[in-house]
Amino acid sequence: MPSPTDDLKIGRAEFVALVAMMFAIVAFSMDAMLPAIPALTAELSPDAPERVPLILTTFFLGLGIGTFLVGPLSDAFGRKQLMIGGSLIYIAAAGLAWSSQSLELMLFARLLQGLGASGPRVVAMAVTRDLFKGREMARIVSFIMMVFALVPGFAPAIGVGLISLMGWQGIYAAFMVFATISTVWMIFRLPETLPVEKRRPIRLSLIWGAVREIFANRTVRLAIVAQTLSMAILIGMLLLVHQIYSDVYDRRDSFAYWFGAAALVSASASWINAVLVVRVGMRRLITWALMAQVAITATFLVFGMTSYAEPYGFAVFLIWQISVFLQAGLTLGNLNAIGMEPMGHIAGVAASIIAGISTMAAALIAAPVTVLFDGTVAPLLAYVLGLAVLGYLTMYAMARVEAAQE
Repeated sequence: MPSPTDDLKIGRAEFVALVAMMFAIVAFSMDAMLPAIPALTAELSPDAPERVPLILTTFFLGLGIGTFLVGPLSDAFGRKQLMIGGSLIYIAAAGLAWSSQSLELMLFARLLQGLGASGPRVVAMAVTRDLFKGREMARIVSFIMMVFALVPGFAPAIGVGLISLMGWQGIYAAFMVFATISTVWMIFRLPETLPVEKRRPIRLSLIWGAVREIFANRTVRLAIVAQTLSMAILIGMLLLVHQIYSDVYDRRDSFAYWFGAAALVSASASWINAVLVVRVGMRRLITWALMAQVAITATFLVFGMTSYAEPYGFAVFLIWQISVFLQAGLTLGNLNAIGMEPMGHIAGVAASIIAGISTMAAALIAAPVTVLFDGTVAPLLAYVLGLAVLGYLTMYAMARVEAAQE
């Protein structure tokens, strides 16, 4: 069967690699920062260490704000211009963060970084929807996520290496290099996928009509809720994982390697998804993944993960951490595909609304999790268990909607 990319100068494999790199700008911007938290705390906020994880949540808030804007703009002006513009904002914001002398300025720069990252990250999803649909889109997204999932495996180790050579500022230099490479690649190899005749002018009435259409679809609404919950699980784990490694298990020095190993093992989720999604469908895979997350987290919480003597306690936590990564790999891409499937004619606005609401809501839900930390993993497990149960119930409601439509 011919591929939608056959008529373009970029092949399917190169398309997957390029879009994965544009997706990866978010993961790299998060995971490479984790090893820098102690250095940033000592230099910028020694009296209020609990404020430093805000460098993660402010990035996600900026990403969510930008997400609402770039979709409609890309529907009006084309995909490439928005991706290029977002990348330039990201690069400039990374330079501002690199020169920051205060935590407040860095948080502002991280907000701008997230805003810029929304260009390549969100519009890349609209580009994928321009070329693919249905389960084939889910399959392509799975391959993209498979490549994307490798980034968390290497990002913390890269961060450690850069910190040892250049201090925490070196991480921001790497962000600028990474974004520059992906932008140049995209400029020369990715054609515009939204023809002029299919573009939608920016009119509030048209945007409001698109928003009403999105929220009138009950399946899309449920997909947004489920995506919010799954993303909040992942963000909450990321906010506390370095502190848990350091304070609970005394593995600060080896954090990057254990975290990377867990992420690399979890990259298999995207391969599993690519193999199974066409056979069993997106909704079932999402439901199974959330059900497994509930079972695993409840078991570890009930039997007391923190009561295990070392090294068994850390081994159990590592298994649980892998389960969170696996759940994210089996849910987020599929939920995006479910939400985007009926919205191909307004792909840009749909990508913005779906990703914007889920990202901002997830960041707000996850933000207080650092305050709950009590020196054990129990609060994080309880937080994840509650969200996973809500996610499973949301998918159960989606199944009932599908059954009613048959």
